[in-house]
Amino acid sequence: MSIAVIKPQELAERCTKDKKIDLIDVRTPVEFREVHVEVARNVPLDQLDPAAVMQARNGSANEPLYVICRSGSRGQQACEKFLKAGFTNVVNIEGGTLACVEAGLPVVRGKKAISLERQVRIAAGLLVFTGSALGYFVHPYWIGLAAFVGAGLTFAGITDTCAMGMMLARMPWNQVPKASPTGTDRSSSTCPPNSSNSCCS
Repeated sequence: MSIAVIKPQELAERCTKDKKIDLIDVRTPVEFREVHVEVARNVPLDQLDPAAVMQARNGSANEPLYVICRSGSRGQQACEKFLKAGFTNVVNIEGGTLACVEAGLPVVRGKKAISLERQVRIAAGLLVFTGSALGYFVHPYWIGLAAFVGAGLTFAGITDTCAMGMMLARMPWNQVPKASPTGTDRSSSTCPPNSSNSCCS
C-alpha cells in the first residue's frame, strides 16, 4: 500500500478548516525545539510506537494522522511503521518542516540545533578520514573502517534507512532535558492530541 502524501499548502488549508488536526513531528527533540509547525507535537522516530500513538488519540483514531519530519524521509519511515502495524490512515507531509517554513505556515522557533542529517554527514566524514589516516600511517587494516562506512552509506541510500542516524538520534545532545513542573520551557513538550496550539509554543 502506498503512503498518502500532501503538500504544505494542503496542510495549511486543512489546519484552517479543522482546528483539531493531529500532526506528529518525528524528528529529535532538539530539532523539534529549534523549529516546528505550530500544531505539531513531538514523537521521535526512534521512540515511535504506532499502537501507543493511536491509542492516545482520544477518540480521533478515525481521523487522518499527519506525519512530518525535516524534509520528508523520516516522515515516510514513520508512515511505513504505522502501515506495518495495521494503521493505514496516515499522511506524510511532502518536503517536511523545511517546506512548511518556506510555504509560510505558522511555526514555533527556539534554540538553534544541528540537524540529524548534518550530524550523519559529519560523523561519516570523520570516520572515513580517521580510517584512511590510520590506514596510511598505522596499519593498512584500518582502511576497512573507511570501507565499512562507505558500504553503510551505500546501503542507507538504497534502502532509505540510516542506522547511524537512528543511533545519533539517541545521543544525549539530541535530547531535551525535561522541564520541571514549574518550568516555563515547553518547546520540546509532547502535546496531547487535539490540544490547543499554545501547548506547543
